Amino acid sequence: MRISKISRNYYGYFFITPFILGFLLFGLYPVINTVTLSFTNATLMSSKYDFIGIRNFQRLFSDDFFWTAVKNTWLLWICNFVPQIGIAMLLSFWFTDVRLKIRGVGVWRTLFFLPNLLMPAAVASLYFSLFSFYGPVNQLLVRMGAMHEAFQFLSNETVARSLVVFIQWWTWFGQTTIIIMAGMTAIPVQLYEAAMVDGASGGQMFARITLPLLKPILVYIFVTSLVGGMQMFDIPFLLTDGRGSPSSSILTNNVLMYMRFSNAQGTIGTASAVGVMVFLMTSVCALAIFYILRERNN
Repeated sequence: MRISKISRNYYGYFFITPFILGFLLFGLYPVINTVTLSFTNATLMSSKYDFIGIRNFQRLFSDDFFWTAVKNTWLLWICNFVPQIGIAMLLSFWFTDVRLKIRGVGVWRTLFFLPNLLMPAAVASLYFSLFSFYGPVNQLLVRMGAMHEAFQFLSNETVARSLVVFIQWWTWFGQTTIIIMAGMTAIPVQLYEAAMVDGASGGQMFARITLPLLKPILVYIFVTSLVGGMQMFDIPFLLTDGRGSPSSSILTNNVLMYMRFSNAQGTIGTASAVGVMVFLMTSVCALAIFYILRERNN
């Protein structure tokens, strides 16, 4: 019975074969290979390497740059994600509220989503040019009399971090808004009408109807944003000198991993150890999000 069933559905197996092969080759194999290399002293300039146990992780935990990168990664992600989800929720509530009757909702959604279509390298280059020493921002402020002389914006820790946070928020809040709007419009209107008949306020309807029914959407947004935040690389790398300057204020996990990979020795083993730690942190936090936002049976 089972063999005949497989023979009748062989077209399905044929169509999913490219995905399975692609996942095994470009998804599963890199993870396994990275974990394996993290326990070795492999380098770029040698095809031979030895198994050294957890020595790479011991060096990593005693490295101040690693803990700085972990702190910066979490700080940059939290400072970007909190206003991102907050503003996206507010805009979604406004755009889906039939009482406000906001016109041109489709146009606004398109405008908010447009930054997400830009390449991160192009965005980083744009802001680097804007805030460079001879850039338009310095020229404008000096000519307006707001500053007596040009300022090294990209050499200031606060400005550099703020730019990374703003760019990440500006790039992704439009997509988050569209996803939340899709979730809100899928909620049956009858639930709100029944709540209004019972005398529920707007805040009560949001807390008791909207948020609970948005849980699957919020889980998706939290997890995908977390994964992207822990892999933050292009904006911090391209905005300054590629080493998380000034004073390692925007040094992230992936920037550190690239630095270990591209140093004079090309220590793949150490870089792989950083990658394994990023994977573990992301996995643990993602599982915590699933647990906290899981459906509970009352």
